[in-house]
Amino acid sequence: MRRSGCAAALLMTSALAMPAFANQDVIKNSNDSKQWAQPTGDYSNHRFSKLDQINASNVGDLKVAWTFSTGVLRGHEGSPLVIGNVMYIHTPFPNNIFALDLDDENKILWKYSPKQDPSVIAVMCCDTVNRGLAYAEGKIFLYQADTTVVALDAKTGKEAWKAVNGDPKKGETGTMAPIVTKDKVIVGISGAEFGIRGHVTAYDIATGKRAWRGYNVGPDNEMLFDPEKTLSLGKPVGKDSSIKTWNGDQWKIGGGSVWGWFSYDPDLNLVYYGSANPSTWNPAQRAGPDGKQIDQKWTMAIIARNVDTGTAAWAYQMTPFDEWDYDGVNENILAEHEINGKKHKTLVHFDRNGFAYTLDRTNGELLVAKPYDPDLNWSSGVEMDKTKPNYGRPTVIASKSTFLNGPDVNSKNICPAALGFKDMQPAAYSPQTDLYYVPINNVCMDYEPFKVSYTPGQPYVGATLSMFPPEGKTNTGHVIAWDAAKGQIAFSHDERFSVWSGVLATAGGIFCHGTLEGYFKCRDQKDGKELFKHRVPSGVIGNVFTYEHKGKQYIGLYSGVGGWAGIGLAAGLDKPTDGLGAVGNYAGLKQYTDLGGALSVYSLP
Repeated sequence: MRRSGCAAALLMTSALAMPAFANQDVIKNSNDSKQWAQPTGDYSNHRFSKLDQINASNVGDLKVAWTFSTGVLRGHEGSPLVIGNVMYIHTPFPNNIFALDLDDENKILWKYSPKQDPSVIAVMCCDTVNRGLAYAEGKIFLYQADTTVVALDAKTGKEAWKAVNGDPKKGETGTMAPIVTKDKVIVGISGAEFGIRGHVTAYDIATGKRAWRGYNVGPDNEMLFDPEKTLSLGKPVGKDSSIKTWNGDQWKIGGGSVWGWFSYDPDLNLVYYGSANPSTWNPAQRAGPDGKQIDQKWTMAIIARNVDTGTAAWAYQMTPFDEWDYDGVNENILAEHEINGKKHKTLVHFDRNGFAYTLDRTNGELLVAKPYDPDLNWSSGVEMDKTKPNYGRPTVIASKSTFLNGPDVNSKNICPAALGFKDMQPAAYSPQTDLYYVPINNVCMDYEPFKVSYTPGQPYVGATLSMFPPEGKTNTGHVIAWDAAKGQIAFSHDERFSVWSGVLATAGGIFCHGTLEGYFKCRDQKDGKELFKHRVPSGVIGNVFTYEHKGKQYIGLYSGVGGWAGIGLAAGLDKPTDGLGAVGNYAGLKQYTDLGGALSVYSLP
C-alpha cells in the first residue's frame, strides 16, 4: 500500500508539472486584460480587449506616450507582447528581440540577436517579415526566418533550446508567430512559391523535441489524416484524400504552406489554421492526366488538428484547384453565433478569395459563405445545398478562369487580386456589437500563367500579374464591419491604400488600425466614424495592441512599411509586375511614406 501510495503521489506530482500547466499559463495571461499575452490577443483570435479607459468619448484626446526604434528597416508585421511589467518587441530579419522594462522608462533588459545566414532573404517570398512571438511558463518563443524555433529565458534572453524546422536551401522559411498549447509550441512553414511541401509541426516546450508533424498534402499517414474519422463537410475524407487529387508525384512539391495564424479551442483540444496555395501558380501544370481540373487537397484549406497527436479532425477546402493564388492562411476567429435558429460554436474566416466563411468548428459544417466585398467577380457564389455534388465549392465564372483561358493568355480584371480582399492582416471581433472589424484590400488583377520548371530553392511561380483598383475606383482599401451570422456588411469606409494592418477592438466601443501611408486611426464600433487620426513614422502593416500599466491604458502599433503591399519600397523594386504583381498598384506609396522601423505607444493625457 505504501509503495502504491508513493507511486500515486509521484504520478500526481508529474501530472501537475506537465502539459496542461503551460496551457493554463497561457490562458491565465490571456485573460488578464492588462497584458497582451498572445499576438492575436487570445486563443480565439478575437483581438478584443476588455480595457475601456480609452473609449469612444475620449479617444480623440490620445497623445504619444513613448516611441521605440527597432533599428531595422523592412516590413514590421505583428505586435509586441506585454507580460507583467515587460514588453517583448520583435523585428523583421534578422529577427532581433528586445525586452523592455515598463517600470523603468522602458529600459532594455536584454536583446537577443540571432545568427542567421543572410542568404535566407533571397527565398523569403514577400519581404523579410516576422509576425510575432509566443510566451509561456517563463519562456519566449521565436520562429526565425531560417526556420529555427528558439526558446529563450524570458528574464535573461538566454537560449533554452533550438530546433530546426526546415531547409532554406529548398525555399523553406519561417515568418509566422508560434502558438503554445498545452506542452507544445506549434509552427508552420513558408515557401509555397518555391515548391515546398507545407506542414505544421509541434515541439515540446521544455526540450524542443519534435512531438508530431502533419503535412497538408500527401499520403494519409504523413498528413495525419484518418480516412474514416477525419471529416470534410460532414463526411469521412476517405483513403488517399490528398494524393488522388494530384497528378503523379506532384504533391511532393505541391505547396500548401502555413504562415498565417493559429487559433485554439481548449474544450475541443483542436488547433485551427489555413493552408496556402498549390505550386505552381500556372494551373495548367497541375491538371490531371486527362487535362481536367483536380482539387489539389489539402491546399487552400482550413484544417483542425488534435493538439496532442496532430491528427486532423476535419478539413474544408475553400478554393479547390486554385487558379489565382488565393491562399487560405488568413486567421480563423472562434466565437458563438445563432444561425437559422440554432446556436453554433463557430469559426469565422475571411478568405483571400473574397468569401467570408462561417463554419461549425466542432465538425467543419459550412454555415455561411458570402462575399465580404461587392467587387468580387471570379465566382457567382458558393454552393450551399448539401444535396448538390458541388456542395461547398465556389462556382467559377469562365471568363475569369486562368485555367480555361490557358497559359500565355492574360486573363483580365479578376477581383480580388492574388493578395486577396484580405491577406493575413487580422480582423477583430467585438462581443459588444457581435460584429467583425475587417481590414480590406480593394484590389483586382490581370493574371497570365506560363510554364515554369522546378529547381529546389528557386522561385516556382509561373505567372505574371499586374494589380489595380476595381473599375471606376481610385482607392484600394476599406475597413468594414461584418455580420458573420447573416453574411452581410454592416458598414464600410474607404481608405486610400489597402489596409494592411491588424485591427484591435476594445470594450471602450472603438476599433483601431493603421494605414499603409502611415496613419494610426481609431473608429466608433457602431458606425465606423473616424474618431482619432495621427501620423506615425512609416507606413503601417503591424497589428494594433493594448495593455494597462500602473492603472493607465496604452494602445500601440509598429510602423515600418513593407510586406507584400509595400515590397516595392521595402526591396527597392520599381517594375510594375515586380513583387508578384504588387509594385504597380502601390507605386503611389512613395509619395506618402518611406522605410522605417518603430513602435509608437499612445495614452490619454
